[in-house]
Amino acid sequence: MVGPVKIAVIGECMVELATPANESCRLGFGGDTLNTAVYMARLGVQVSYITALSDDPFSDEMLNAWQAEGIDTALVKRLPGRVPGLYAIRTDASGERRFFYWRDQAPAKDMLKGDTDWLADVLGAFDGLYFSGITLSILDEQSRETLLRLLATAKATGTRIAFDPNYRPAGWPDADRARHWFAKAYALADFALPTLDDEQALDASLDAEALCARLPSPEVIVKRGSVGCLIRHDEGTDQIPVPMTVAPKDTTAAGDSFNAAYLAARFQGSAPKDAALSAHRLAATVIQHSGAIIPLNAMPKTEPIKL
Repeated sequence: MVGPVKIAVIGECMVELATPANESCRLGFGGDTLNTAVYMARLGVQVSYITALSDDPFSDEMLNAWQAEGIDTALVKRLPGRVPGLYAIRTDASGERRFFYWRDQAPAKDMLKGDTDWLADVLGAFDGLYFSGITLSILDEQSRETLLRLLATAKATGTRIAFDPNYRPAGWPDADRARHWFAKAYALADFALPTLDDEQALDASLDAEALCARLPSPEVIVKRGSVGCLIRHDEGTDQIPVPMTVAPKDTTAAGDSFNAAYLAARFQGSAPKDAALSAHRLAATVIQHSGAIIPLNAMPKTEPIKL
């Protein structure tokens, strides 16, 4: 591929209140797709973020932070008079999290309202487009249809689509609506990046092999936490264990960072196995820090691990 890989990430960033065990509350910014965008940018991908913000100080600070990470913000919509969504994380001593959300007036919910025809040509210029089930969950039904239509138009021009369902029950009126929209998204996705625990919340009978077989995407990467991942691709199926043992401090953004490293490697020409090893390494590093975004100097080296 000539020139840097260009990927647009579509989603929401929120104000984050993190409250790790035995620590004071910290204010930051986060969101699943934004976390992935930051890590992809750090791994050499030319990233654009598509969302909506307002004209408040928190929105300005978000834009400044994204630009400092090298993320292009030209496609960020501004809706005056609103405020970004807010979420709080409570993390227990084992690093596991509970989330609490306040986002009824979040501008990102309306990022695809109004004229979107111009976006079709813009999205088709990217090598890849990435979105998540949380992206879908914040949109109304019409905006979900608009998003999938835009993705399908871009896909027809050769842009590859990546989707992580990242199922969060609180974001959906019921599990059936989530299943309905996830099925539509999987049908479009060239890369499907589900987490087994999330999928089992929708269908307790699934195991990783059954999930790989069920999904229609050409490349399926089933994340299984400390067990590793199972990948189905053109040449078969590979189980890739995590090549290091770590004690997690905070599992926030484990899957988001895995997705970033996997997609960055695949779009830059790495084989699925090497991409998965790079993804495991980054995720293992991230969960040893508090919060979604680790310091830049904590990023692992980018050369792939070999089994």
